[in-house]
Amino acid sequence: MIYIVEDDASIRELEQYALQTNNFPAQGFADGSSFWAAVRESVPDLVILDVMLPDEDGYQILGRLRENAATRTVPVIMVTAKTSEIDVVKGLDHGADDYLCKPFGIMEFISRVKAVLRRASTAPAASSTLRFGDIVLDDVSRTVSVAGEPVELTFKEYSLLHFFMEHPGEVLARERIMKAVWDTDDLLESRTIDMHVRTLRQKLGAAGEFICTVRKVGYKLSARDTEAGDDA
Repeated sequence: MIYIVEDDASIRELEQYALQTNNFPAQGFADGSSFWAAVRESVPDLVILDVMLPDEDGYQILGRLRENAATRTVPVIMVTAKTSEIDVVKGLDHGADDYLCKPFGIMEFISRVKAVLRRASTAPAASSTLRFGDIVLDDVSRTVSVAGEPVELTFKEYSLLHFFMEHPGEVLARERIMKAVWDTDDLLESRTIDMHVRTLRQKLGAAGEFICTVRKVGYKLSARDTEAGDDA
């Protein structure tokens, strides 16, 4: 079941109709309170979430979904009229799996839904604990620590670090990082990688030096920084 949270009735009904005609059971909600009432009854397979809502906004709803163990892994597609890069980054940082800006075509909408559901269904089981140097990432509690001290990361910073720690010492091209963490091949958004790497390094403190820049290629997690650059 796909839940649609959208206060504009015409858009909500159009999205619901498009999903149902493509054999995706869907249910619509005009606000957060009715959505949460339904979630308590049954956790959805996917949430189509508008940002501007009459009670709590989409970012708040997304944050609550990611904090709740029962809904933490439910894929979410944000849908909004906002088109600035900061709004997109904010949605992804809060844990959105994809982002659609109004107006959008129905074919694109359905394609995004299929892609996110496919990715969710084929996601490999994550290792419970990953370690690299002083960095410890625990997937059960979704926590990160450096030398025993907790480090607070956003959802996408956590995903980015997880991807690095799954591939220690391996040079990871920007295209591969964008696909694995942001589920897109659009390198026009590659500045997002640099921004997240920069803040991730800062939050990890001295351990941030393990994230090395490989010039003109991407990044790698390495105890040696002989290939590191200062361009990110």
